[in-house]
Amino acid sequence: MESVLAYQSSEVDWCEDNFQFSEEVAEFYNTVSSASFFIFAPIMMYLLHPYAKERTHAVHLVWLMMMIVGVFSAYYHMTLSYMGQLLDELSILWVLAIGYTLWFPRHRFPFFIKDRCTFAGLVFFTATLSTVFSFAKPTINAYALNSITLHILYVLCQEMKSCTDPQIQRLAFTTVAWWALAISCWLSDRLLCGFWRRINFCYLHSFWHILISVASAHGCTLFAYFDAQYEIPFARPEVHYWPGDKWKVALPYLSVNYKTRLQKQC
Repeated sequence: MESVLAYQSSEVDWCEDNFQFSEEVAEFYNTVSSASFFIFAPIMMYLLHPYAKERTHAVHLVWLMMMIVGVFSAYYHMTLSYMGQLLDELSILWVLAIGYTLWFPRHRFPFFIKDRCTFAGLVFFTATLSTVFSFAKPTINAYALNSITLHILYVLCQEMKSCTDPQIQRLAFTTVAWWALAISCWLSDRLLCGFWRRINFCYLHSFWHILISVASAHGCTLFAYFDAQYEIPFARPEVHYWPGDKWKVALPYLSVNYKTRLQKQC
């Protein structure tokens, strides 16, 4: 047990120089940038609360898990331990599992799935199985998790085919752009470390933390919009931006029309 908790027991070492500023923190910037999960998650939890209250409070689980990702990410980069790496990757896996359970479109369920409860059971069984397999070869976990994004992008493309709303089209484009920028930083830091070391710029993985937090906020809002269109259309979901709709760089969120819902019930 001591070996899996030991500093630098992980097989993965990112490009940033180790113990540059502290004997206790292996990758300083990668550790500090993990705080982005604690910044964006509570904000999105607050902004999406009206939608969660209308749809299901389980939506908040996504953002609670994102904060747990932040905890384990900071622990991993601080220690570069095997256990830190594993906990970081498994927390991301379960964020994706919860997101699939909540927002995967009902009309795209496999033919043998009839309701969301059954689909949730399938997702959690798969996630549990993946959790067990993660212990076998931790070094491929991160690549496997990022490959799941390709399926998410495929589902997004399918949903966008029938969407003619310019605002939603812009949100979809922005979401993909943030993700592409984030994954470029992740891959560059992982695969082109020699180049970045030569020019003394080894901080792309810390940028990944910030950019993927922003991309997640956009992506969750986008899929929450599609979900609301199918599941609570009477609430007339609308996408707005915080701090303001006219800001060039802002966080998207979903608003619902409670007045419409009450009139519908009456």
